Formats: sequence, C-alpha cells, structure tokens
Amino acid sequence: MPPRGKTILRGCARSLLLIALPAMGVLATGTAQAAERQVVNVPAGRLGDAIVLLARQTGSNIGTTDPALAALPVPALQGSMSAQAALDRLLSGTGARAQRIDGRTWRIVRRTAPRSRPVTPPAPLPKAAPPAEDAADDSEIIVTAAKRPMPLARYAGTIELLSDAFPAADAASGTQALLGRVAAISSTHVGAGRNKLFIRAIADSGFSGPTQATTGQYLNDMRLNYATPDPDLRLYDIGGVEVLEGPQGTLYGAGSLGGIIRLVPNAPDATRMSAEMSAGVSATQHGEPGGDIAGTINLPLVEDVLAIRAVGYGVREGGYIDDSLRGLSDINRTNVAGGRLSMRYMPAPDWTVDLTGLYQSIRYDDAQYASRSAGELTRASPFAENGGSDYWLGNARIEKRWDDITLVTSAGVVGQRLSERYDASAPDGPAELLYQRNNTRMFSTETRLSRDLHDGIGWLLGLSYLDSSSDIRRTLGPVGAPAPSAGVRNEQREWTIFGEASLELLPSLVATAGGRLTSSTLSGTSMGRPPQMLAASDVARAVAASNRHETIFLPSFALLSDAVPNTTMFLRFQQGFRPGGLSIDDYRAQSFRNDRTTTVEAGVRHGLPGIDPIAISGSVAWTDWRDIQADLIDRRGLPTTVNIGDGRIYTAEARLTLHPIAGFTVDGSIIYNDSRLSRPETFVRLLSYAGEKLTLPNVAALGGRLAADYRLALNDGSLLRLSANARYVGSSRLGVGPRVGTRQGDYVDTSVTAALSRGQWRLSLGMTNIADATGNRFALGTPFDLSGDDYTPMRPRTVRLGVDFAF
Repeated sequence: MPPRGKTILRGCARSLLLIALPAMGVLATGTAQAAERQVVNVPAGRLGDAIVLLARQTGSNIGTTDPALAALPVPALQGSMSAQAALDRLLSGTGARAQRIDGRTWRIVRRTAPRSRPVTPPAPLPKAAPPAEDAADDSEIIVTAAKRPMPLARYAGTIELLSDAFPAADAASGTQALLGRVAAISSTHVGAGRNKLFIRAIADSGFSGPTQATTGQYLNDMRLNYATPDPDLRLYDIGGVEVLEGPQGTLYGAGSLGGIIRLVPNAPDATRMSAEMSAGVSATQHGEPGGDIAGTINLPLVEDVLAIRAVGYGVREGGYIDDSLRGLSDINRTNVAGGRLSMRYMPAPDWTVDLTGLYQSIRYDDAQYASRSAGELTRASPFAENGGSDYWLGNARIEKRWDDITLVTSAGVVGQRLSERYDASAPDGPAELLYQRNNTRMFSTETRLSRDLHDGIGWLLGLSYLDSSSDIRRTLGPVGAPAPSAGVRNEQREWTIFGEASLELLPSLVATAGGRLTSSTLSGTSMGRPPQMLAASDVARAVAASNRHETIFLPSFALLSDAVPNTTMFLRFQQGFRPGGLSIDDYRAQSFRNDRTTTVEAGVRHGLPGIDPIAISGSVAWTDWRDIQADLIDRRGLPTTVNIGDGRIYTAEARLTLHPIAGFTVDGSIIYNDSRLSRPETFVRLLSYAGEKLTLPNVAALGGRLAADYRLALNDGSLLRLSANARYVGSSRLGVGPRVGTRQGDYVDTSVTAALSRGQWRLSLGMTNIADATGNRFALGTPFDLSGDDYTPMRPRTVRLGVDFAF
C-alpha cells in the first residue's frame, strides 16, 4: 500500500478510537434523560424551513397546510428539549400553534386569535385557513428549486425531495447516495468524478466527449456542470436535495433535458457556535479497508449578522480489483479530499449575502473494471489506468425581500480538470497508452425577481449570462513516446431572459405559463495533431460550421388542481435543449447540431411521505427527442460526438410510502422506460442487427427501490434508528449497435444500517451489498477493447463502523 494510503488509514483509525471510546463511556454511564429530549439547533429564518429542520433533529413529523404560516419569520432555537417544548418556543408570538396528531406528529395551524409580534408581517393569506380538524396533512414544504417559493402542493411536476440530512456513510459515498434514494436517477459507473448522470431515460451514451450533460447539477443557485461529467461532490453538511424530473428548459436553460439535481447546503448560523465531527472505518470483502473523516464548524462573528461555516473531509475507498498481468492486488483504490467555506452576512432582516468557496480532489490509482476471462474481480493490463479530478467553485449570492417579493442575484466561477489514462493496446500489438485531459471553465450569473403565489397570482422574471469553455487534449502512442492526438476546444456564450407566471383561474385550479429566450454564440477549434484521414480544408469547413450564432425559445405550460383534499393533480408541457459544437478525432472533423426534448407529463400526488399513513404519487410522460447528440467511439477508440437521429420515450413511475405508526416508514418506488431511436440517422440504421429495435443506451427499462426506516426513542433518552434499502437496476445496453450493444445492469444493490444516538453522540454500523453480488454496472473497460469481455462489478460486501459527535 502506498505510504499516503497508510497514513490516511492510520489517521482514520486513530480518530475513530479517540471518538469511539468516550462515546461508549457516555452510552454506558450517562445520566438518564427525558425520553423525548434532543439537542436542537435551528437557525433564524422562515417557519417552513425551521420545522423541516426541527423534525429531522427530533425524529418527529411536523407539517403545516398554511402558506402564510410557512413564510413567518422565526428566531433561532438551540438547546436540549423535547419536540413539544421546541415547537412551543418556536411558535411563541407567531399566531400559530402546534396541534398534536400522535406521539411524534404535529400539525402547525393558526390560533383563533393570533397574537402580534414585532417582526415583519407575513404575506397575506390567499384564502382562509381550513379548520384544524379538516386540514389536510400535506405539510407545507417549499420547493426552492422552482426559483420562487412554491408550496409542494402547488408545484406542477414530478419532484423528489430528500430533506433528511445525509449520515456520514452516505455523505462519504457522494452521488452513490442519491442513486440509492431516487429510482429515476442512473449513472454510468465509470468511476468517481467521471460518471454521467441521467434522469428518467434521457441518456445519450456512456462515453465522455465534448457534449453537454443531459442533467443539470446545482449547489444552491450555482451550476456545477456543463460539458463535464458529474463532479461527484461528497454530501457532507448538505441539508437537502431537490430532484426535478423532466426537461427544465424554462427555468434552467441548456443542459437540463432530463431534469436537474440541486444540492442545498446548510447555511452559516449567526446565533451560536456549533461543530460536528464524523469518522468511520470500513472493511471490504475480497478487498482492502477504507476510511472517512470529516468535520464541520460554524462560527458567529457578529451575533445575528455575520457567520462563517467550514466543512472539510477525506475519504479513502479501498480497492477490490486484482491485476494478474502485473501481479497486483486491490489496484482500484480512490482517495477524495475536499472542503467548503461559506459566509453569510445579514445587514438587515430582509437582506442576505452569501459567499461560498469549494474545492475537491479525486485521485484513483486504477480503473475499476474487470475481465471475465481473467477471473472474478480480476483483469490483466500492462499498466495502471489512473487519473483524477480537481474541481473548484466560487459563488456570491445576494437576496432582498419585500413582503411577498424577492430579488436574488447570483454570480460565480467553476473550474474542473479531469485527467484519464486508458490502455490503447491493439490485440497482439505493442503496449500503447491514451492520455486525455479535459479542462473546463464556466462563469455564470443570474438575476431574478419573483412574487410568491398568493391572491391567485405569482410570477418570476429573470436575466442570465453564461460563458463556458472546454478543452480536450490527447496524446496517443507507445508508453514513453506518446504523440499528440486530435483535440478540440468548444466555447459558448449565451444571454437569456426568462419568465413564468401562475394564475388561479378557478378556486384550486392554477395555470402556469413561461418561456425562455436564449441568444447563443458557439465556436469550435481544432487542437493538437490534425486528423490523419482528412485534409486541412475539411477541418476548416467543420470548424466554420460549428462557429455560429443562434436564438432559441423554450416555452412551458402547466395546469394544476388541488381541489381534492391532500391531493395534487397536474398536467405539464416543457422543453429543453443542448447546444451543438465541434467534434474531432483521428479520422474525421464534424460539427454536431443542437438537440431538443419536448415532454408532456401528467401526474398526481396524495399525502406526504413520512407524515400521512399512506402517501402515493405517480406520473406518465411522453418525450420527443430530436437530433440526439451522443458520444460514440471511432474506429481507433477515441470519443467523438455525432447526431444519431430522433427518439421517443414513454415513462411511467409510481411511489408508495406507508407510515402506519409513529417512527416507522416503508417507501417503495418503481419506474418504467420505453425508449426507441425512432428515426435513426442512416449510419446508425445500418447498425441494427438481427431485426432488433434500436433503444437508447444506459438507462434500464425497469428500475425500482424499496426502503424501510424505523426510529425508536428509548427510555434513557437515546434514539435507535434501523434502516434498510434495496435498489433494482434493470437491464440496458452500453450503446447503439453490435460493437457497443453489450448488455449491462440487471442487479440488486442492498444496504442496512443501525444507528444509536444519545445527546451529542451517534454510533452507526452499516453494511452494503449484503449478498456480495458481482453485478455489471457498466459493460466497458477501455474504449479500445470492445470484445464485450470487460465489465464493472459492484463493490463487494462492505461493513462500516462510524461515530459522530456534535456540540
């Protein structure tokens, strides 16, 4: 094992012992506490946000059906207390009260005679609140990804809200934790920092070329990716995640064909100092151990005005692939290190200024694929296929509120450098190596003004600018003497104006219409050695075709009804697009066109998961995808981008959550995708074989998950939490045609966790891949070998022991 790896493991082990021993002492000898008392830390803000955080910290279910109550300002709350006492203190003077439903469930309702409090008054009610006994239980959760405060009951679209804080084990696994919780998200599983994420069946290919992502990823209002793979940020100190399914072109513009994933980090708290630490060690069957350690600190600099919050972490994922040719074991270890620093300045109650900086480094010692001919979890390669990713971000955000109107302006810069090495050796030929580096840079800014939806009217108006560039450079040849290969640089600048308005046409019937007008300037440039098979004039023509100016309009429309108590029904029309660009490999130079999706979707939601005894949701969607961009590989094995034709996708998904008793929840979801390349380009049509229809790659026709969660308050004040999760990933194809049409998927991923919390301490024990299944997450090793022998196995059975401490 490398010295650096030993140092990380020793550090994790020492940290675990230093924290675990005192924790065991506290658990064994601590004084008795009231059964319901918990450590509570809720920053000042809106009541709707405060009750979500309070519910998470106390293991309770808290909701409201009143949009005006959710907008009420509340003070900070901290200390050790029961959920009932915390609610009483939080609601004091607000004109609201907590109505107890059962032992751990409360509904926030209005008092009959509201008392005044010396704070900014809330927005007026759109209609009188229903009597408490008739109120629905669809808790007033606010969808912030809608870019204006939108109650969940009034959001017309399919959405997954992950409001629970991610435990350390999930935070350390990054995007993998999202895959386990949302059935509609899928990944290529190439490796940390190199994966493509897809929502529903909007998937182009598993190869990494110059195309833009189909799924937009955000940290608050800042875009994380553009013409890059998933940065795979670790989820430490992330308070929630919002996943909007289907095209989001009106609000988010280019690169949101399948939807968006928005991470919401915990904000700095200017009322009190706090800190958290977590550490864990893991053992992987057939592999080597791993570990993770993280810390968060919140420091108020000026009480109620200025605070900073810092997060730092290190993760080591032990290897489990052996190389028989080099005689090495556990070659595919990965090290991740990163941190985030945030500052919040609140010069007045209605002003908020946030500054955020982020950096993450990923280093992997070798690729994570194996070869069936070499044996289980084994392959034979002449050298390491290592690489890494460096990712950084800087963002400034300013928010100003006037009662029901909000102004937000955000600006930031993102940079990423992705380095990869591949075995490019031909069968029975000399050892050759491809080295590829993708450097990307993006500056984006957006300013928007919005009005909350009440009095039957809500609206949003915004202006944005984006400047993005991506440089792909390659060297290819014998080890020790590689030569520059064909590379490409793509740039895009776009100005956009967008807007959306909602109008309550009839009681409980809301219509929303919007549009986005984008003016783009695109340019592409050849880099490195020119293609061998093309004249300079051919390259010049392709470059000229990729340099252009375009104007694109994306409309949207939705109808929503919440006339049935505790139920939302919606019909939605939305579009999305990706810009074109230039693609060059060793055989050709060509420009590729924009692609565009149009989706019509109908859905229903009833009840709220985890609060109502039964909560169900479902949707059906039809998507028309024109001029699909896809990253393919040329005859040599280099990624190249082309338009492969038009496609259509039918999607149906459903979710059922049962909450029969307080503290116990069973959650199941299923998704079905029927995708077809309905009008393939001529060269793609020739790839159809044995009469088989051409399906879009990398997304399974069937997927689903089943999870159970049980929380029990013990007599000594401890909280026991047991959770189990199983996710099925159906069969899919790697790509289009016989060369890359290999089957993959058709496996079940499982996990189980037990955690005991008492006061400031939390001990956890978890296991993943309980059955120690091998599976095949991605049917490709190196793009230069398409024999179909390579596959990417699941991480073998892994056990993790962890400890967390907060003060």
